[in-house]
Amino acid sequence: MITIIAKCLLKDGLKEKFKKTAIELIESSRKEDGCISYNLYEDLNNENILIFIEDWKDKEAINSHNNSEHFKRIVTELSELYLMDPEISLYKVVY
Repeated sequence: MITIIAKCLLKDGLKEKFKKTAIELIESSRKEDGCISYNLYEDLNNENILIFIEDWKDKEAINSHNNSEHFKRIVTELSELYLMDPEISLYKVVY
């Protein structure tokens, strides 16, 4: 299993628009083969920080996801709402 954490810092006043758009990405992604979980979290100390935490079966599932029509389209829409590029990290379980 591979976990992806994507930390997004949004421009002021765009959180609700981001969440509305992100819901489509989340719902479509959860239907993909290899998706174990896909959620969006809001930072309790800064409402302009939202974090996707995703669990995928393997790299093949991630590659398929990253090349899907909905991912490419929605990520382009979301990118207009960022204050800066998201910080994206991939993790594997060690224990």
